[in-house]
Amino acid sequence: SAALDVELSDDSFPPEDFGIVSGMLNVKWDRIAPASNVSHTVVLRPLKAGYFNFTSATITYLAQEGGQVVMGFTSAPGQGGILAQREFDRRFSPHFLDWAAFGVMTLPSIGIPLLLWYSSKRKYDTPKTKKN
Repeated sequence: SAALDVELSDDSFPPEDFGIVSGMLNVKWDRIAPASNVSHTVVLRPLKAGYFNFTSATITYLAQEGGQVVMGFTSAPGQGGILAQREFDRRFSPHFLDWAAFGVMTLPSIGIPLLLWYSSKRKYDTPKTKKN
């Protein structure tokens, strides 16, 4: 039979720590057909960095009209860390400037031996002129 008066409530994201970009943390469906799925997405923006304990959402529904309310829980993701924007950029940026500086600093250690080798090669590789 269909699930009736389905309510999903997620209280693990305090409004002082997370802003809602899209979606809702508390939603209600009048009816969910048997053997079907419902997807629900919420996009949040963290307002401060730190570790948070994300708990499971609560879902309640009626298995049949006039029946008892059935309560269930979603899977709990557990503790998660939110990095500050500056720390995130430091860890995960491509570091183009760092790699460019590294390349410039390695040029002397590669270029000087190359120049010495080339000048030596030119000195000893000059063909000798034949006398007739």
